[in-house]
Amino acid sequence: MTTTPQTPQSNEQSTDFIDLLSAEHREVERLFAELEARFGSSASEVEDTAREVVTRLVQHSVAEEVHLYPLVREVLDDGDALADREIAEHDDAERTMKRLEGLPAKSGDFWITYRILTNLIAQHVGEEEQYLFPRLAAAVSKEHREEIGRRLQSTEYTAPTRPHPGAPSEGGKLAALAPGTGLVDRVRDALTGRGR
Repeated sequence: MTTTPQTPQSNEQSTDFIDLLSAEHREVERLFAELEARFGSSASEVEDTAREVVTRLVQHSVAEEVHLYPLVREVLDDGDALADREIAEHDDAERTMKRLEGLPAKSGDFWITYRILTNLIAQHVGEEEQYLFPRLAAAVSKEHREEIGRRLQSTEYTAPTRPHPGAPSEGGKLAALAPGTGLVDRVRDALTGRGR
């Protein structure tokens, strides 16, 4: 079943974008573990779980590209270089997700591609959580982090559900295209039964 990000929550749950993105990293790790546990299961179970992983990664990536990386460029002295590196990692992961979606689970290439994806994501998450997030926590007020977190949640709610490696990778162009692309993806998902 495809996971759809939740609409913004009450004040009980933190909306600080660092907390939100870190929680999403844990969710993706859980989904990776679930996919790993399905090794040897039916191809349809494996493919369904892989599609769920890809959906969450795409939604997470779009939100980061629309909100996080422009902030990184704005508030950190080396923000342009950091954002460029993070976006390049997203682009690599998106191309890998696109390959994974095109492979049958019975193919040996499926699991090789899956392993490449998990390695890319693990490296990316480690860099964000150990290096980038602490710097942003020091540079951005709690109130501003919460405001960005609310925007991030809203973006994820309408973000695409499938990888689009040819789409813009950051900022305004992506923000303008993502809701329409997300709508098209959701229609395709409904027509094909993806996420059921």
